[in-house]
Amino acid sequence: MTEQIALRDIQHFLYCPHRWGLMKIDSAWAENYFVVKANLLHDRVHAPNQNYTLRGRKVFTMLSVYCDQPEYNLTGKTDCIEGEPSGSGVKMDGSGRLYRLCIVEYKPTQPKGAEYNHDDALQVFAQKVCVDSVFHCDCQAALYYADVKKRIYLPFQAEWKQWNQELRQTLIQMRTYLQSNTIPPVPSGQHCSGCSMKDLCMPKLKRRISVRARIAQDLENMP
Repeated sequence: MTEQIALRDIQHFLYCPHRWGLMKIDSAWAENYFVVKANLLHDRVHAPNQNYTLRGRKVFTMLSVYCDQPEYNLTGKTDCIEGEPSGSGVKMDGSGRLYRLCIVEYKPTQPKGAEYNHDDALQVFAQKVCVDSVFHCDCQAALYYADVKKRIYLPFQAEWKQWNQELRQTLIQMRTYLQSNTIPPVPSGQHCSGCSMKDLCMPKLKRRISVRARIAQDLENMP
């Protein structure tokens, strides 16, 4: 059986594999303004077990979902799932009503020059895999960027094969590091200025050490 991966850990890994490794393998953590801002947004979006109706849609917050298929083995919670009444939908709340489902993931800031952040979208695709597995459906999915108050629907139905392949490759990488108990290196070109773990990680020092190690290895291999 493959090791279970939490949905929230996928986003951490995509943001920075090294930061994810410090959290998962070294149990390190630190917060800053950006982390607190994101946490406050999510606190406003979902209170535990808060389900309500909004503009004709049933809204389910903090819903636990999973997919136990070996190639995924995922578990976690969704920010929000909206259920729109539909004769061809699925049952959700014990009322017998049928709903067409849509995942809505809340993010504080839309990226500059792009409709959505690709890593954000891949995190939501992992949620879709779980929701589809639990409710036997083909749900829609969207990102909501709070700074522009805009919802972006994601092209998962049309591009399912590409997103699924990327997710499975990401999960393989994560499990490889976990099984070997190895923290991934700091990625080349990683932007670390806004990272809450910067003082613990010391990326500039690690990059200098990495460069010196490569130079030393090159000198050893010279004829």
